[in-house]
Amino acid sequence: MSSILTNNGAMVALQTLKSINMNLTDTQNAISTGKEVATAKDNASVWAISKVMESDVSSLDAVSDSLATGGSTLAVASAGAELVVETLKEMQQLAVSAQSEGADFDQIEAEMAAKKEQVDATIAGSQFNGVNLLNTDIDGAGGTSMTVVSSISRVGSGSPSAETIDVATADLEATVTGGTLTTIADAATAATAFDDLTTMLEAAITGAANLGTSAQRIDDQQNFVSKLSDALTSGIGALVDTDMEAASAKLQALQTQQQLGVQALSIANQAPQTILSLFR
Repeated sequence: MSSILTNNGAMVALQTLKSINMNLTDTQNAISTGKEVATAKDNASVWAISKVMESDVSSLDAVSDSLATGGSTLAVASAGAELVVETLKEMQQLAVSAQSEGADFDQIEAEMAAKKEQVDATIAGSQFNGVNLLNTDIDGAGGTSMTVVSSISRVGSGSPSAETIDVATADLEATVTGGTLTTIADAATAATAFDDLTTMLEAAITGAANLGTSAQRIDDQQNFVSKLSDALTSGIGALVDTDMEAASAKLQALQTQQQLGVQALSIANQAPQTILSLFR
């Protein structure tokens, strides 16, 4: 049945064209923004997941900064501790030479005093950003260890929590700066000074080794956090980014469908005109 009041063909063609135009707009938006899921209305569940993951990536950026600061602090302390070890070894050599016949005790003691001042200055100056892991009080506030945020932990839908690494002070201020060092006046006191230096050297070596272990742990954690951040960023992209090749093909197909839809609507709109021929 033909009717001049109800054009069913035009209504179908119009609905089809509207659907094509909506899909075309969505595809154009996806191409222009680079995101298949740019807003919550595009896909609420995927959008929510991506935002949680983006929050974790931002948190990992802060973790990376904390690890970098901690690593720099440890690098300075380790360099200072290793220099202290080398200087103490030189002082031991002086103590040994002072036990020889005809040693110039005054000269040796003067050199020992100068090197001891160098050791004390190295310990006092091995600080980064106000933190000195060679001192008893590392931050001037009574702290005996440095806390470094190392990662973010999240279980299920719960809130994330920060994981930390605690680095204890090597405390060379107490064992070396504050250690007993006998003044060399003869062979006997030189032997005693050698024993004193051995005690200091053992403490310095232990402290330097512990700092090196912590530094390696910080480096390993930095590498892990970097890889984790990259993996999360890649995962977010897989969820929300536009597949540009597929979008390009879809865009061309929709443009063709749009042209055909316009033609179909035009034909449907012309159909009532044929009714006039029935009255001629």
